Amino acid sequence: MIYNIGSINADFFYHVSHIPMPGETLVASKVERGLGGKGANQSVAMINAGSEVCHLGAVGEDGSWLIDQLRALGVDTTNVIKLLGASGHAIITMEKDGENAITTFGGANHLISTDQVNSWLAPISSSDWLVLQNETSQQSNAANLASLRGAHVVYSAAPFDAEVVAEILPFVDILCVNEIEAAELTSHFKVKNLKEIGVSAILTTLGSRGATYQDFKTGLEIRVEGITVSSVDTTGAGDTFCGYFVALLSQGKDPLEALTFANKAAALKVTKLGTANAIPNLAEVLEFNAR
Repeated sequence: MIYNIGSINADFFYHVSHIPMPGETLVASKVERGLGGKGANQSVAMINAGSEVCHLGAVGEDGSWLIDQLRALGVDTTNVIKLLGASGHAIITMEKDGENAITTFGGANHLISTDQVNSWLAPISSSDWLVLQNETSQQSNAANLASLRGAHVVYSAAPFDAEVVAEILPFVDILCVNEIEAAELTSHFKVKNLKEIGVSAILTTLGSRGATYQDFKTGLEIRVEGITVSSVDTTGAGDTFCGYFVALLSQGKDPLEALTFANKAAALKVTKLGTANAIPNLAEVLEFNAR
């Protein structure tokens, strides 16, 4: 079982000619609303990749439609709680070529309590996986608890906060970062390479240039090259990559196979507009793999 203490956000897309500069005001050509949040995205990706996922998260009083959309995408919402206040949300300013700039508000994602996490993770064991992102409260507590019980802990260090990452790293088995976050990590820890920060393994996504996976315990280092596609929307591509990769590892696939399929899934994702609703299923990835 994969447990995902994951953020649930309302995503608001503003389509513009270019990302505005400081002080610049732009008129959006179109505005859309959809389900997002790194946690929700990763749960959908892992489910679409064929894994059993228990999503653990929170929405605000305005979040009934988010729960409905999660359920419609195949996510078990039994453990999604509703709290007083607003749901998390993201403002996504998006260019025609799919590049974007994102501002997020934590809302209910940041109101998850220690007692709630303890209750959620009461069944977790060494045969399970715990997935976390830096968009909810209680990540360090959850990672510590799961690690003590022998579960595999996977952490996406975004939105990046070096102090938070440093706190959670001792409990993490696989760290997921993009190349900008990787550079910030080496700078913060004042090291020359990521091996020196003390984590067992790192997945680094490189955008259109693919990704690398380094297992420092076994010495395994592998890379997949980017796949050329017509990009429509890059939002959620990293979540798709991480979700597929973790799902396939949890199913017993070897890292190269997991990395290869995750790469294809992320490439397919950017050809579609949207976030969680645009994440491809395994059948689509298999079809893409056959081309």
